[in-house]
Amino acid sequence: MTKELILMGDVPGLGIEGDVVKVAEGYARNFLLPKKLAVPVTSMSRRQMEARHAVREDRLRSERERAELLASKLEDASVTLPAKAGEDGKLYGSVHDADIATALEGQGIKVDRHCIKLKTPLRELGVHDVVVSPHPELQATIKVCVVEE
Repeated sequence: MTKELILMGDVPGLGIEGDVVKVAEGYARNFLLPKKLAVPVTSMSRRQMEARHAVREDRLRSERERAELLASKLEDASVTLPAKAGEDGKLYGSVHDADIATALEGQGIKVDRHCIKLKTPLRELGVHDVVVSPHPELQATIKVCVVEE
């Protein structure tokens, strides 16, 4: 037996907020409803979800606009970081995403360190292209110049 519900939040593997889903009655009764992740489908719950959906769309639109503004600032940005290095150009330590975020903040560009996409920390002197993703749909590339201290 199945039950039709409206999701009140994102549920991995099931759907996103506002989706109408059909699930097993036990899953609804024991998991989704007690955790307030879903509500039964009624005319009132549909109207509430439409209102929440409109608010969510506005919030997502404003987040995207802020991310686009940040991405345009990042396209023109470059960062120079001093680090101790050996004679062969290898760093004694490494440059991490937090170091790059701090340097960008010094230039007046506030970026969350989790938005800086480094596959591995930088361990050599030189100029490196680093991808910054302020929004899942946007990416900007900045130049990070690691120089000897």
